[in-house]
Amino acid sequence: MNPRQLWQRFSLDLLLLTFVGLVMAELGPYRTLNAPQLLRTAYWLLAVFGSGLAGILVDRAMSGRVRGFWLRIAVVSVVITPPVTLYIYALNALMLGLPRRWWLIHQLAWQVLVVMLLLMTLRALLWRRIVETRTIVMPPLPEAERDFRLRLSAKRRAARLIAIEAEDHYVRVHTDTGSELVQMRFSEALEELSRAYGFRLHRSWWVAAEAIERVRWTRGSGEVRLTGGVVAPVSRSYAAALKSAGWR
Repeated sequence: MNPRQLWQRFSLDLLLLTFVGLVMAELGPYRTLNAPQLLRTAYWLLAVFGSGLAGILVDRAMSGRVRGFWLRIAVVSVVITPPVTLYIYALNALMLGLPRRWWLIHQLAWQVLVVMLLLMTLRALLWRRIVETRTIVMPPLPEAERDFRLRLSAKRRAARLIAIEAEDHYVRVHTDTGSELVQMRFSEALEELSRAYGFRLHRSWWVAAEAIERVRWTRGSGEVRLTGGVVAPVSRSYAAALKSAGWR
């Protein structure tokens, strides 16, 4: 993701954490309802922001390692529970004046796990439509794109290949230095790029694997955002290969 996308996503995460913190402050669970309103609000905001940001960091660290929507939520919640329990234990003592009872910390850990599961589930559902993964790909085989590149103008022959798009009896070639039309059939282009690492996404689109930045799924089909702002459709017929590579 580029810096703008990272900031947009982080901003939405902050809004979600703020919302959850304010709701928890209003409900006052775990015997916090007796605390003064201002103190209770500050406590829950700090509790949710601290635990939530830690959960987000762990979730990003596990990106691509743990697959499966619910499995990833469970793993992240379990992994983050011990450190967050210590954080909440300290917060309880400092802000709520609760006695330090180490022998009851297992009860606190269970409460933390329940809240983390709720928080990570809400966040995962928020981002389920836009799932980002990092896929380690092999570089193109030697000479894998040579024949195809010889068809391009001298200006773009050494450019980074992003995608090709069928346009009637031509193929539009998208590169990091712009695009150009090449007179050839789309099937011929696919044959010449058969050894290059990429995906056919649609009857008229092929994209280089390393150019994929984001995938948005909608009921089986979707769209891919590529380097340089190019957007390509993903049809149901070609979605499986992309998903098997980790773009779920």
